Amino acid sequence: MKRLKKKKQNAGFAVNENGSSSRELDCGRKQKLAEIHRALISDPVDIETLRTTAGSKGGLLTDELRRKVWPKLLNINVYDLPHKPGRDVRENHKDYNQVLLDVRRSMKRFPKGMPSSERAVLQEQLMDIILKVLKRNPQLHYYQGYHDVAVTLLLVVGERMAIAMLDTLSNYHLRDFMDPTMDSTKHILNYLMPILEQVDAELHDFMIRAEVGTIFALSWLITWYGHVLSEFKHTLRLYDFFLASHPLMPIYLAATIVLHREKEVKQTECDMAMVHHLLSRIPQDLPYELLIARAQELFSQYPPSLLAKRAALQSRKSLSISTFQAFQLSTLHQRPDSVLQRLTRAQGSSTSRQVCFRSQ
Repeated sequence: MKRLKKKKQNAGFAVNENGSSSRELDCGRKQKLAEIHRALISDPVDIETLRTTAGSKGGLLTDELRRKVWPKLLNINVYDLPHKPGRDVRENHKDYNQVLLDVRRSMKRFPKGMPSSERAVLQEQLMDIILKVLKRNPQLHYYQGYHDVAVTLLLVVGERMAIAMLDTLSNYHLRDFMDPTMDSTKHILNYLMPILEQVDAELHDFMIRAEVGTIFALSWLITWYGHVLSEFKHTLRLYDFFLASHPLMPIYLAATIVLHREKEVKQTECDMAMVHHLLSRIPQDLPYELLIARAQELFSQYPPSLLAKRAALQSRKSLSISTFQAFQLSTLHQRPDSVLQRLTRAQGSSTSRQVCFRSQ
């Protein structure tokens, strides 16, 4: 195997064997940071730029930026967040026991080395976040894996913002998974095979013969891959991408993962159990940036409207898909945080004056 050359030092920065430099990387990073900052302070906020940067190489770069950009992608006013849940959210809730079990099993989703006392506090918050959103939306039904989405949000944006984000996601991007039955979720999974058929008919036919179906991708889809990835940084990169994308983008990513493993799949015995076993174990060393770029290409080449023409996808209507365009449009007229803060203060002052006037 060819030995890698040692990095040369030149004018205080490293140069690798391809001639690219850390200075070039830093320059690209600074340019992206400046682009995101400009988009955030524009009035209205430049949502299209934020979507583009969230989907482009490296995503949103830092958790500090995620705390600023994620709310904008979901049209959330950071100065008008839900209050912290009271103890009453747990009282007589039909999903309390299942949520409790899932939260207790969520230890691996917290950073390694986190003190047990800190994790215990976060797990309590995780319980309350989930139950608060479900209580606010009685039409939504809890599913196992929902807590994987909630914990990712909690670890990045904190309790109150996590409630606001989870509420919005549950009513839009995750809506099909929150029906009382699995029918809508299966409908979304059914988009996977037509994508494969368009790109690699041979691989598609092999999987049809193996009768493997699409259930291997279920946990990928309903947790936005949070349940199956061991590196939290990879989960965050995908959340950047999905928050800025169409609700079906996790399925397009699933297709790119299967296509990426095409040789492995075809070399496996054409047997349902064997192929399912291979595909359900997602590799931890995937080239995420390459797969994200490929998923975006596939989405452009084979949009949901094209795939939906197939008979198998015509029998059911997806709430996530049907409401997405209106949701996207609703995000385009947001004020920057500096303006929102000023308006919130003015509103608070006005309310205080009214209270004082009434008490006189």
